[in-house]
Amino acid sequence: MVVWQLEIPVTGSTHHYKYRLYCGYAGECLVRYDNESGKGDHVHYTSGETSYKFVSLGQLILDFQVDVERLSGGG
Repeated sequence: MVVWQLEIPVTGSTHHYKYRLYCGYAGECLVRYDNESGKGDHVHYTSGETSYKFVSLGQLILDFQVDVERLSGGG
């Protein structure tokens, strides 16, 4: 997990964070949350990409942890 606090939001986001939360195994991405400039907040799964509604930094981390548990067989 990498999170930066910014003075100005990245293009496509309304909050002041730039982030990359990643979980993978053996070269395969299980889940990645990020807010790439121009694309806004979104999540990558092995099955594709979907938008993500950013509520707070705490909720982002919790949502990521829940996905990691679910996708890694831990939950």
